Amino acid sequence: MTMTVYLSGEIHTGWREEIKAGAAGLDIEFTSAVCDHEASDAAGDHLGKEGANFWRDHKSAKVNAIRTKTLIEMSDFVVVRFGDKYKQWNAAFDAGYCAAMGKPFVTLHAEDIIHPLKEVDAAAMAWATSVDQIVDILKYLVRQN
Repeated sequence: MTMTVYLSGEIHTGWREEIKAGAAGLDIEFTSAVCDHEASDAAGDHLGKEGANFWRDHKSAKVNAIRTKTLIEMSDFVVVRFGDKYKQWNAAFDAGYCAAMGKPFVTLHAEDIIHPLKEVDAAAMAWATSVDQIVDILKYLVRQN
């Protein structure tokens, strides 16, 4: 049985590719949000040109939410990554959505942001500080015996 894992969070580093490489050979399908920043920002542009950035962002956020909500709902497990350079409000929202749905998720972030993420971490099944820890969790989850 293939496990579906949704990879949520920051898009400025290669953590997703590292997890996929570490999990190579496991029966896991990975999904995620669109990680091309420009494409994500333009997700709603086909709905008509907007004069104000608020409305452009609003349309694109709603189109992106269709993808995000659908893929999270279809997943068996979610990894939510918080980086150190930007505030990932979308990742916090994804974690809250998982918590509300009872969807198992773990957070992935450095120790220096424990305090601002204490409520998110409290709802998670685990907190990891490295990609290797996530890969070890995945290996355990798909273990046959």
